Amino acid sequence: MKRRGFMVLAAALMASACASAPEAPRQSFTSDRISVVTRGSGPDVIFIPGLSSHRDLWAETADALDDRYTVHLVQLNGFGGFPAAGNAEGPVAAPVAEEIARYIAEQGLERPAVIGHSMGGTMGMMLAARHPNSVGKLMVVDMIPWMGAMFGPPGATAESVRPVADQVRAGMMAAPADQTSVAEAAIATMIRTESARAQHVEYSRLSDRATSANAFHELIVTDLRPELANITAPTTVLFVIPPNAPITPEQYEGYVRISYATLPNARIVKVDDAWHFIMIDQRERFIRDVEAFLAE
Repeated sequence: MKRRGFMVLAAALMASACASAPEAPRQSFTSDRISVVTRGSGPDVIFIPGLSSHRDLWAETADALDDRYTVHLVQLNGFGGFPAAGNAEGPVAAPVAEEIARYIAEQGLERPAVIGHSMGGTMGMMLAARHPNSVGKLMVVDMIPWMGAMFGPPGATAESVRPVADQVRAGMMAAPADQTSVAEAAIATMIRTESARAQHVEYSRLSDRATSANAFHELIVTDLRPELANITAPTTVLFVIPPNAPITPEQYEGYVRISYATLPNARIVKVDDAWHFIMIDQRERFIRDVEAFLAE
């Protein structure tokens, strides 16, 4: 009886110790394509910035969330002043999406929410379509599944616009070394809030030219529409009407919605009074949308 009593006590103590043991620390993650800064505690949310952008794009959103969520801020090498390393040559978006999938697996994240802006939205779609069990929910911020449609006539295909993509990449590579004026002109059509433009012009200027050129080429020739049906995660798409669209606002909205036709359960939301960088132009609205998306 004494021995049985000791065994019961030992088992109880072991069970208690296991129940109260702290969660095992996440392993360090090394990659030549991305780095990740983590802050806060709670359910996991991964933020992916876009072409030639810096993870600080998400700073104010992270500030609003990190008391309730663990925020993972991804940075692509080659953008925003970070050395190009593994992104110096070849495609960028698809390999980075695979690295984020590896990050999720190695860190033991349980179906995190993924939020991507622009090219980050493309990578979010790649991740959710190609690793559907790795993503709990997906938010795409102002990106369509195939950007190449804007570079060809109706009925164009990824292959038919490849010569245009080749020309765009060649032009980017051959441009003068100082691209500040080009970046200023581009950002002026993407951020309505004038006071916020200078910082993002600088991030663009500091980005590796080959990395940006290859990534832009990849976006033009990558049509994700056939893969959208593989996405099982609840998906929200935020979009804006760009100020320089060559079609009417109604036509542009219609195209965005039809682009996601093979993802019938996606929630498609137009954001007014904002341009491409919604999280800057409509900061409070964007944070509310993210919080509602995460709470669903």
